[in-house]
Amino acid sequence: MSSPAVLPISNPQPAAGAAVPAAANSGQPQPPIATPAFRALINHLSNSLNNGLSQRRPWAELADRSAFSKPESLSDAALRVRKNYSYFRVNYLTVVAAVLAFSLITNPVSLIFLAALLAAWLFGYLFRPSDSPVVLFGRTFSDRETLGILIVLSVVVIFLTSVGSVLISALLAGVAVVCVHGAFRVPEDLFLDEQENASTGFLSFLGGAASNAAAAAAPAVASRV
Repeated sequence: MSSPAVLPISNPQPAAGAAVPAAANSGQPQPPIATPAFRALINHLSNSLNNGLSQRRPWAELADRSAFSKPESLSDAALRVRKNYSYFRVNYLTVVAAVLAFSLITNPVSLIFLAALLAAWLFGYLFRPSDSPVVLFGRTFSDRETLGILIVLSVVVIFLTSVGSVLISALLAGVAVVCVHGAFRVPEDLFLDEQENASTGFLSFLGGAASNAAAAAAPAVASRV
């Protein structure tokens, strides 16, 4: 019994004039899209937020009415604020954030402007694929032109609309609440360790989140320089 004949196999060649993808022509991979970098930013911020909230003090301890008394002088009030901040800094940051969120929610126009500005920065510049230029009114804008437009837009939104006044008023109100509580809360029953006393600033809790966000955005920004 004879074996079947073996047929030759040849790779099909593209027809003359057929379009060949640019990536296959150049041998270079397509630039990655911005979704992984954006997800990395969200993960970094979420981890930093969860880590910070895990360090907060019990709210019952913050609102212990038996620990409140009038300060004897301004220097005594300032000392109380410093000590209470070292102990309750995560709680205080939460209070300021809550006041800021309440102010934005009660001012929906400012919230819409701020959300649109944030979206423009994230998806229009920081995490926009480098091979997708911004096209407005039939004109293509370079990365530098896009950055300049976003900076001007940020100045206009923050200083020429109600967004700036809402943010500043909310921050001042939150800081005022924190200072009043810190001045009247007696810190003698609080146990402060050296690490807490070495705190360098009111927003030191956000340092890790800011550095992580910068690290996540750095590759997208570097690709445009």
